[in-house]
Amino acid sequence: MSPRSIRCLLISLCALSASGGAGLAADLAPPAPVPEEPTAAPMGWTYRVTPYGWLTSIKGTQTVRGRSAKIDASFIDIVEKSDSLVALMGAFEARNGPLALYNDLVWTKIGIEGSNIRSRSLAPGVTGTLGTATSLDFQMAIVEVGATYEVGRSGPLAFDVLGGARYWYQEADLSLEIAGTVDTGDLELTGGRAIARSGSVDWLDPVIGARIRYAAAPGHELFLRGDIGGFGVGSDFSWQVIGGYSFDFGTYHGIAFSGVVGYRALSVDYAQGEGRRRYEFDAIQHGPILGISARF
Repeated sequence: MSPRSIRCLLISLCALSASGGAGLAADLAPPAPVPEEPTAAPMGWTYRVTPYGWLTSIKGTQTVRGRSAKIDASFIDIVEKSDSLVALMGAFEARNGPLALYNDLVWTKIGIEGSNIRSRSLAPGVTGTLGTATSLDFQMAIVEVGATYEVGRSGPLAFDVLGGARYWYQEADLSLEIAGTVDTGDLELTGGRAIARSGSVDWLDPVIGARIRYAAAPGHELFLRGDIGGFGVGSDFSWQVIGGYSFDFGTYHGIAFSGVVGYRALSVDYAQGEGRRRYEFDAIQHGPILGISARF
């Protein structure tokens, strides 16, 4: 074999060896790492605090120590004499996934003039006559506690069921004009008026209900809640409806702030005692609600 042929054979062998080594190296290379699937972060608690005002109107019957009066007062009628212009309300909700715990507090001190009150019945056991009611002043606290659970969702629409309790506390003073000479018995005389004072009255109602939430857009929610309660445990019966709209308007240090506007109606029929010891509150309170909530 000539030197030229030998040189060509060596070049071919070297090329074949190089290509085979590259293939072997590729075969022995470790496989490329497979990216891990991101794991969902566990859901935690979020909290919402909502102070707001309830511009209340009242219609119904108030009975204090057996003396009854009809009430029909608008918000404007109430603020002309009331120590507070609105019923102050604070709501709190803690949510973790479908479960939410809630608390709601209302405190009012309301005065209603006689032009919005009329006597419904004479006082039992009174010798003589009493005139029409001149004013009604009462303090009231309402505390709600309970839980909601999301039982259904379709797109932006969510449906919750709820259960809890509503505690009521009231003190009422009903002022009556005196006409002629009367044996007032348990009434307190002040000038030409007799005042029936209820003292402290409280009761607890179990409550069940439902709520619908609709996310109209990111940060915008419509809600409607209804509940019933009492069932003879505390009051004979009570019901409540709240509808409203909340909208995010800013974030500060990780806290989202929202405005809340809506309307609330709350009715209760409660009575205890007989004769001069009878106390009754059978009325509906209703009006707009306005507030700001902080969510974190």
